[in-house]
Amino acid sequence: MKKLNTSIGLFALALIFFGAVLLNNLLLNPYRIDLTENKVFSLSEGSKSVLKKIDEPINLYFFFSEKTSEGLTQIRGYAERVKNLLEEYQLHSNGKIKLHVIDPEPFSENEDMAAEFGLTAAPVGNLGDNLYFGLGGRNALDDQEIIAFFDPSKEEFLEYDISKLINSLVDPNAIKVSIITDLPIAGGSDPAMMNPMMMNQAQQPWVFYQQLQQLYETEVLAADASEIPAQTDVLMLINPTVPSDALKYSIDQFIMQGGNVLAFIDPHTESSPSGMSQQSGLQAFLDTWGVEFEASQIVLDASAALEIRMPSGGSGKHFAYLGLNRQLISEKDTVTGQLESINGASFGYLAKKQDADINFEPLFESSPYTNTTNSMLYSSMRDPQRLQQNFVPDNQTKVLAARISGQLTSVFKDNEEYKNTAGFVDKTSEANVILVADADLLADRFWVQKSSFFGQSIATPFANNGDFVANSVENLGGSSELISIRARGKFSRPFTRVNEIEVQAEAKFREKEQELQARLSETEQKLSELQSQIGEGGKLVLSQEQQQAIDSFIAEKLSIRKSLREVQHQLNKDIEALGSWLKFINVIVAPLFLTILLYFLSLTFKRRKIA
Repeated sequence: MKKLNTSIGLFALALIFFGAVLLNNLLLNPYRIDLTENKVFSLSEGSKSVLKKIDEPINLYFFFSEKTSEGLTQIRGYAERVKNLLEEYQLHSNGKIKLHVIDPEPFSENEDMAAEFGLTAAPVGNLGDNLYFGLGGRNALDDQEIIAFFDPSKEEFLEYDISKLINSLVDPNAIKVSIITDLPIAGGSDPAMMNPMMMNQAQQPWVFYQQLQQLYETEVLAADASEIPAQTDVLMLINPTVPSDALKYSIDQFIMQGGNVLAFIDPHTESSPSGMSQQSGLQAFLDTWGVEFEASQIVLDASAALEIRMPSGGSGKHFAYLGLNRQLISEKDTVTGQLESINGASFGYLAKKQDADINFEPLFESSPYTNTTNSMLYSSMRDPQRLQQNFVPDNQTKVLAARISGQLTSVFKDNEEYKNTAGFVDKTSEANVILVADADLLADRFWVQKSSFFGQSIATPFANNGDFVANSVENLGGSSELISIRARGKFSRPFTRVNEIEVQAEAKFREKEQELQARLSETEQKLSELQSQIGEGGKLVLSQEQQQAIDSFIAEKLSIRKSLREVQHQLNKDIEALGSWLKFINVIVAPLFLTILLYFLSLTFKRRKIA
């Protein structure tokens, strides 16, 4: 009898199991609940809008090497999350997307298919096996787009990359970029475009402009242009003077009707071929939009300053030539999330007005060790080292570039002549503008090294200025749905408390570092004065006071370095202490708590049984 009851129970459990599986696959599969904090397994409204635009079927081919990836736990875990997200796309596409999951085994037709798509074959192990982890897509017209390799470090932009691929298959037309500028970005032999250092030689197009020509349909508007060309997707404004009201009106209405803009405004344009600084004619737009921009102020940053060759000889830091590192570039925006460095000169700064009804998202920021100087004073300065004299940081970060979105008002809203024009729009709620308070970062000398190779000019980038421009155009030139997709949350959960400890300690470290740098600059100036005192045999002749000053500095420098080491040691000490507490809680406290809880539960059940 007991055996019969056991058999019946096992059979009932099997029926319940298979019933639950069928219920999940057939009935509940379309209904999912995402309980993660950042909704990392759910599609944003922007991605759903992209899927609604699909008219004809799209095939997505997800390639992942199962056998080759054995032992690569992180990659396999990330691949499973990518597959789950792709299934979400298929689920919300109303049958318009068909997902194919393919394992490109070595020497198979599937591997040939991955190679045909142009996916990256990452070598793994000592045997030279290839790992494929990418996505290929084709529409009904056989247009093709790919994600060559899913980089786990880019997981925050996973949804954006997939939605961008699908949107490119839905609308494969090339992005049209119209450019308004007074700078000679397209090169030429016109005397106004001549490089003063290379007389009688035509200036070459700027490298960023050459890249745009390769990627997009690009047009530089003539100086006497009066309107924006039709079908323009992205309008680039590179510190233009905007001479005519007609062109200014055309720019205004392009934005009011939902056009996207990438604007570079500069308090001091150092890349002007005439050598004369020119100020932007966009101030009226900024004032109307609710953006503060002081056209006469240049940001000086002691921490982000680039080291250059000084006119007086030697090298030193130029406080107005800034090199923005990873910490000063936004990781949240899809345009800047993967950039490592940006170089520029004589930046201005931006801010949102208190009463402005706009979204203001910083993309580039200065360090706290900043202050400003007047642009007229700066333009008359011949020795950059003078910028360091009497420099006192105001301990405030300044926004050097920002994304502006939301409701913008027309500059011509109160102009009777234009507001009565047919088709006039006085405000828009869909504006999307990227503002950069510098135009010099587009110049070649700030981000590429040029060399000659068999008569060909080769440009090798040492900063991400060109990537920033291309990313911005790609983002702004996409659909409004794509622009609305921001960086999604990470699947991995970081140790936020550890990060806070590191940030606090690094702040102390930077303060000490700045103190040391200031003293080094002061000493280098003293040493340069000593270099003029040459004695017999070419040796330096130092007085006893001078020698004492140098010895004092060396002792002080050693003392500060010791302090820096102590700060670093304290950082590690705090993190180690936190780690010890976590180990104690996980190894001792948590098991002890569970043991006690189970003990009391067992006592409770025994008492109930006895009762």
